[in-house]
Formats: sequence, C-alpha cells, structure tokens
Amino acid sequence: MFRQDDLDAYAAMCADAEVMRYIGDGKPVDRVGAWRQMAMMCGQWHLKGHGQFALEERATGALLGRAGYFEPEGWPGFEVGWLLRRESWGHGYALEAARVVVRHAFTAMGRERVISLIRPANARSIRLAERLGERLDGRAEIFGMEALVYAIDRDAWRAQGS
Repeated sequence: MFRQDDLDAYAAMCADAEVMRYIGDGKPVDRVGAWRQMAMMCGQWHLKGHGQFALEERATGALLGRAGYFEPEGWPGFEVGWLLRRESWGHGYALEAARVVVRHAFTAMGRERVISLIRPANARSIRLAERLGERLDGRAEIFGMEALVYAIDRDAWRAQGS
C-alpha cells in the first residue's frame, strides 16, 4: 500500500501532464488531489481487501508508480490497472507488475474475469493489455469520456500458459 512518505514522488508523477493524459479527466493532478488519490487507494484496501500497490524499485526503494485492482461502486468490472512515472516507461515495469496482479487475481483471489479500461488513443496501454492476453470486449463511459474495455477470463489466461 501507499505510505505517507510516497506523497512527494506520487504528487510529482500526478503533476506530469503526459503521465496523466489518459487517466481520469486527462489533466494533471495537484498535490492535494494526489494525496486524495492515495487515500482513496488505501481506503479500497480497507473496504474491499484489495487495491493498487505502490510500485518501488527494488534497489533504491524509489516510487515507480502504481498497479493493481480498481473496483469502486458502479465500475464496469474488476479492473487491473497501472500507471508509471514517465522516467520508468519502457523498462518493462508495467508489464511485470500487470502480469503479477492478473495472475494473483485468477489464482489467489479466484476471479473469473478481469478488465482494463483504456482510452482509445492510449496505444501503449492497449499494447500492454494485448500482451497480457486481454482482448477488446466493448466500450464504457468513464468520467464522461470513452474508454475501451479490454478483458480476459481465467480460462483464456490459462490457455495462453500464463
């Protein structure tokens, strides 16, 4: 889970317009908003027993981003999501984290299906979802904007040898 001392790094990531381009309303988030996001993610852990993990670099402990589960009231499904600071893009961290959380959802949590909600222009996340074995399964409106619903069920995940 996130800790209070993650705030500086998390707030810096959320203030980056390029990082936040496809998240929420597509706008950067100020420090107060970043703190509220962290509090919401911690709250989901307490309410539902699962949520977003703070991703840290093993060698340094530096915050790289977040990955995990998102399932607020009214959400279109059990979502697996990821967000990394820009300096961490292209190193395989998002794929590594997403594979771990998908595996955990199907094995330890007994989930039958997971989704990822991705803005249509977010080609990087679409490629990552496809590498996870997710396939386009529909569309949803999230925060007043269109999102593609990528999904995979447990049987398809097992069939791909994950």
